[in-house]
Amino acid sequence: TVLMCRGRARQDFKGPDCRFVNFKKGEAVYVYYKLIGKSTELWAGSVGSDFGYFPKDLLEINHNYSNEELELPTDVSLICY
Repeated sequence: TVLMCRGRARQDFKGPDCRFVNFKKGEAVYVYYKLIGKSTELWAGSVGSDFGYFPKDLLEINHNYSNEELELPTDVSLICY
C-alpha cells in the first residue's frame, strides 16, 4: 500500500456504516486509494488508526506523496465486523 496524499477534513463526517472512516473538521486524513467504478466519489484512507471510505469532496489536499495513482475497483464488497 502506497500513501498517495494527505489532506485536512473540510467538515465533520460520520459514515453510514463500519466501512467508512469518521472524522472531524480539520483532522488529518491520509489517502491510500482513489476508487473507480460505481463509487468514484469515494476515496479510501485513514484517520489515526481508523481506515475506511470517505467522500473525496470533504478533503482539502495539503501534500502529494506519490504521482502514481492506485485505483481500486469498487466491485469488491467489504465486510463489517
